[in-house]
Amino acid sequence: MSHYAVVNPATGETLATYPTATDAEVEAAVAAADQAYRGWSRTSTPADRAALLRRVAELHRERREELAAIIVREMGKPIEAALGEVDFAADITEFYADNVDKITGDTPVDILGDGTAVIRRSPLGVLLGIMPWNFPYYQVARFAAPNIALGNTILLKHAGQCPESSAALEAIYTDAGFPAGVYTDVRLTNEQAAEVIADRRVQGVSVTGSERAGSAVAEAAGRALKKVVLELGGSDPFILLSTSDLDATVQAAVDARLDNTGQSCNAAKRFIVVDGLYDEFLDKFTSAMAAATVGDPFAEGTVLGPLSSELAAERLQEQVDRAVAQGATLVTGGKRDGAFYPGTVLTGVTADMDAYKEEFFGPVGVVYRVADEDEALEVANGTDFGLGSYLFTTDAAQAERVADRIEAGMVYVNLVLADSPELPFGGVKRSGTGREMGLLAADEFVNKKLIRVGA
Repeated sequence: MSHYAVVNPATGETLATYPTATDAEVEAAVAAADQAYRGWSRTSTPADRAALLRRVAELHRERREELAAIIVREMGKPIEAALGEVDFAADITEFYADNVDKITGDTPVDILGDGTAVIRRSPLGVLLGIMPWNFPYYQVARFAAPNIALGNTILLKHAGQCPESSAALEAIYTDAGFPAGVYTDVRLTNEQAAEVIADRRVQGVSVTGSERAGSAVAEAAGRALKKVVLELGGSDPFILLSTSDLDATVQAAVDARLDNTGQSCNAAKRFIVVDGLYDEFLDKFTSAMAAATVGDPFAEGTVLGPLSSELAAERLQEQVDRAVAQGATLVTGGKRDGAFYPGTVLTGVTADMDAYKEEFFGPVGVVYRVADEDEALEVANGTDFGLGSYLFTTDAAQAERVADRIEAGMVYVNLVLADSPELPFGGVKRSGTGREMGLLAADEFVNKKLIRVGA
């Protein structure tokens, strides 16, 4: 059975299957990427690479309807969200084209002696990207664009359920005018991926996915002494300490939970509400979650499409059922229909329950009542994850104080869904290492070479 198949999660129908690469095809892909790095990437200028990346962004926009429809079929993303993802991938790609001089230019160093010193950013070589299914275009853009701008070359292993979107991306890079080997889509098995990581021609690997996948890749990269960037799971807290507009805050909470049908690593998943606002927040939040439209992802107005697969829905159902069995209260939702899952709210989760520590990868929100700021932080930091976080307060001093104490790679104060190409993305603890997006992304797979010249 192929590891790569398009199975429409809305219907369960297998639309197409694709073979994994043969060992000979893998060798050819690695060799082509290495040749492109040693040839074109070393002779091209940053301006050359930026011009081609701008064309990649243009092709995303020109083909947005086609690209969006592919991922609706592959993983069930509602069509409006799919179109938005294509647009965001284009914006990210364009950002690195626009900032190519910043990420490739020399940085002078103030030295104590005579002469000069600079840090010169040079590419490392061939990189392997292992990408997830939940954002098939956005995740690739934030890995590929900065690294190609630097002069690295890309081997891309996409998720098994994304063979058509990954092929569409490879076609875009080819049609934009990049030489063969600069960007190559390879349908690898896990065993082949481990062999590629170990290959001496490959200089680094970036993975976005589960803790299990991240651990396996990091282990393989460690054995091979390769740089690795990990963007893994999250159980992001949404802390509400005060608000001047509860309705708007509740809507922000719902939007932050239901984005991408709840299948986003940095979605708000745990809602930590101070006692004086808890009851009213829970009532309004529950009503809004229950009202979220579940249906055909191609239909206008659909908020929640199917989860990525029926298996994903089964796993989420098992988590919710186990939470209830351990003493949590199911306030609304909690019953799947095939791969479809409604907006669901749990309360009464305590530190001795599995649900306190787990990530719910779907439209499930857990609401906690806390007495004050200190207890809110105790709950917020009481997991092994540390990706993103959200803080709502009308007190500027409190915002500064609490943001400093949250154990996460990102803190958004009084806003949600505010990711942008210039903002770095990444976490701490078991949510991963390294950063993507923003100028920091271009410092991950680069040789920061010191050049010291005497007087």
